[in-house]
Amino acid sequence: MELTVRVPGSCGELLQGMKAGNPFLVTCPVGSYTTVRISDTLAGIHGLGRKSLMALEKTLTSLGKEELPWGLCLESSLPRGKGMASSSADIAATVAAVALAFGYRTYPEEIMRMAAGIEPTDGVFYPQVVCINHMNGDWLASYQGLPAFRISIFDTGGVIDTLSYHEQVKEDGAANRSAEALALFEKGWRAQDETLIAEAASMSACNNQSLLYKDGLEELLAFAKERGALGINIAHSGTVIGVLWPERFPDDDLQRETRAIRCRFPHLSFLMQTRLQGGGVQVAEGKQQEFVELFR
Repeated sequence: MELTVRVPGSCGELLQGMKAGNPFLVTCPVGSYTTVRISDTLAGIHGLGRKSLMALEKTLTSLGKEELPWGLCLESSLPRGKGMASSSADIAATVAAVALAFGYRTYPEEIMRMAAGIEPTDGVFYPQVVCINHMNGDWLASYQGLPAFRISIFDTGGVIDTLSYHEQVKEDGAANRSAEALALFEKGWRAQDETLIAEAASMSACNNQSLLYKDGLEELLAFAKERGALGINIAHSGTVIGVLWPERFPDDDLQRETRAIRCRFPHLSFLMQTRLQGGGVQVAEGKQQEFVELFR
C-alpha cells in the first residue's frame, strides 16, 4: 500500500457574505497543499490535528472500519489560523486518502458533508472555483474558466479561530452589499472580464471591514491599483490579504510592484506569490508521485 493525496489551500475567499438570508463563499484555491500519505512502510499516525483526527474517525466509522491498518502521515505548507483553508485541506485530504486506501472513491459532496459536521468549511476540494454555503455544506454554483490571477499574499498578523468567528458573526447591513458583490462577480465571470471579477472581490473585502477589521485595507487597495493591480481579496474569517494582478502580469513587474507594497505597508508580512487555480483532490499511487485529479 502506497497512496498520497493532496488538497490545495486558499488565499481566503474571492467573496463571502449573505444572500437572501443564507451564507455563501466563493473559493480562492492556490498552489499550496496539505498532503496525506498512507503506506505500509509507515507506522502510526503522524501530523494530524484535532480536526483531521475527527475526520479520520468519521471516515473509519462511515466505512465500518475500526482502525487504519497502515501508517499515515499528514504534512502541510499552509500556515494555521490565517484563513488559508488549512483545516479544510487537512480534513478533505484525510477523508479522501483513508477512503481510497480501503478502495472507496469519495465524492466532493461526501467530503463536504463530513467536513461541515466538524467546522464551517472551505470548498477547496471541489473542482474549479465554487460557491458554497460553508455553514451547512450546500453546493451552490461552479465557475469554470476564471482568469488565473497572479496573487501576492500578505498577512496582517495574529491568528483567528474560525469557529469562534462564525459563532459571533450576525447578518448586518453588509448582507445587501454581499449580494451585490456576488452579482457583479457572476457578471464578470460570464463576460470573462477579470477587472469586474477583481472589483467584486475588492467590494467583498471592504464589506467585511465591519465584521473583521484589517488595518489599512482601503489604503492598500488604492495603492495596489496605482501599481497595476486589479483589486484585492481577503480571508473574511482570517488574517491574509491577496493582491490580485492580471493573469498575464509580467514577472519583473510583479516582483517590483510587490516590493513597493512591502515598503509602503511594513506592518504586512509577505507570505508568497501564487496564482488562482482550480480546487480538487489529487492522488498519486505507488512511489512515482504523479498526481492525477480524483474528480475528473
